[in-house]
Amino acid sequence: MSNIAIGLLSVPCLLLLIACRVPIALALGALSLIGLIFIRGTSAALGIFGDLPMEFGASWSLSAVPMFIFMGAIAFHTGLTKSLFEAARLWLSWLPGGLAIATNFASAGFAAASGSSLATCAAMGRIAIAEMLREKYGPALAAGCVSAAGTLGALIPPSIMFVLYGWYTETSIGALLMAGIIPGLLTAAVYSVMIYIRCSINPELGPRTAVDVSWGDRLRILLNVWPIPLLVLGVVGSIYSGIATATEAAALGCTFAPIIAAAQRNLTRTTIRDSIVEALESTASIFFVAIGALLYTRFLAFAGVPSFIAQQIALLGVDQLTIILGLSVVFLLLGMFLDPLGVLLLTLPVILPIFKAAHIDPIWAGVIVVKYLVIGMITPPVGLNVYVVKGVVGDAIALPTIFKGVMWFLVAELFIMAMLIPFPALSTYLPYKMLYS
Repeated sequence: MSNIAIGLLSVPCLLLLIACRVPIALALGALSLIGLIFIRGTSAALGIFGDLPMEFGASWSLSAVPMFIFMGAIAFHTGLTKSLFEAARLWLSWLPGGLAIATNFASAGFAAASGSSLATCAAMGRIAIAEMLREKYGPALAAGCVSAAGTLGALIPPSIMFVLYGWYTETSIGALLMAGIIPGLLTAAVYSVMIYIRCSINPELGPRTAVDVSWGDRLRILLNVWPIPLLVLGVVGSIYSGIATATEAAALGCTFAPIIAAAQRNLTRTTIRDSIVEALESTASIFFVAIGALLYTRFLAFAGVPSFIAQQIALLGVDQLTIILGLSVVFLLLGMFLDPLGVLLLTLPVILPIFKAAHIDPIWAGVIVVKYLVIGMITPPVGLNVYVVKGVVGDAIALPTIFKGVMWFLVAELFIMAMLIPFPALSTYLPYKMLYS
């Protein structure tokens, strides 16, 4: 059997192991070890397994991951999320579906401090859903809104997915973080328009909330949310201006988040401990899968699979749009059943040579890939965000009701992707402005 055949055979074997509930990291590592032994021999395989994890762990760019996670954990555990929702509620609740729209934009704000979809979903779910149910909002809209808005955490910087994609594809991480801003804001805007239209047609779905509050109160509430804009502007602004790299910006955020929390007298030993533990657990989980993906990539490279795929794409003469649409189906199917970070690291070894062969802009491709991954987080039967919300609401809202609620947001995603795919400038304008200005 040729090396290429061994490499290609590993793909269905990998999917079979995952279908058998073998953890992705273990499946990737085991197949890589067996494949490398077949191709290079036992000594070489063990040597690769000894060196690569150390090289990965020592990567300068990946040190941004635990720092961004810690920054988001501090923002969550010190209560910054609640003030964001309260401010959005006072400003927007007079609109049809105003509380749902407020939840949407508050999620965008928290996403800019956490970089995690699941954290955004859990944080907003604890606060916003109960408030919407008290105001007689439809349970499907209340839970569906939080589930969908949580996906903004993977788009709006700092995004852990963009950091890992940039590291793997050797694309500027700072440029990728900038690339997520416009698609993230576009997603929040389309979601809000959809909510407004639905609640205008059916007022019982999301009634206007009568809030006896003056403009002075609305302006004063903004004083309670100043830490989030300050933190976000510090991180994003330092990257865009070129003052700091993505890793250095993560260090700034990691430093100033506890300082801001201490200034507000919300920083305690418990919040520090919980934030550190959360950052360590999340980083270890991410790195475990990433090391498995790196080993699998090295195995495929020795097998000659990347160059073989690139040659086949060149011979077919398939255009970029066809490739993107074809890969969209793959990502949506995998996203229905697997963790998005796992799907990202699982597929990159195979799709990267396709992108290179078709001369697809890696920044634009990164936005499309991440967008499809987060769509998978709200797609049945296994939408991770939906199950996070179910865990928050308990028996108050049934699981089928939550999935019913997210269906409208999946319809909205069709409009969003119909803009992002034909108009790459929506994704590339800010990063190229940053890189070449």
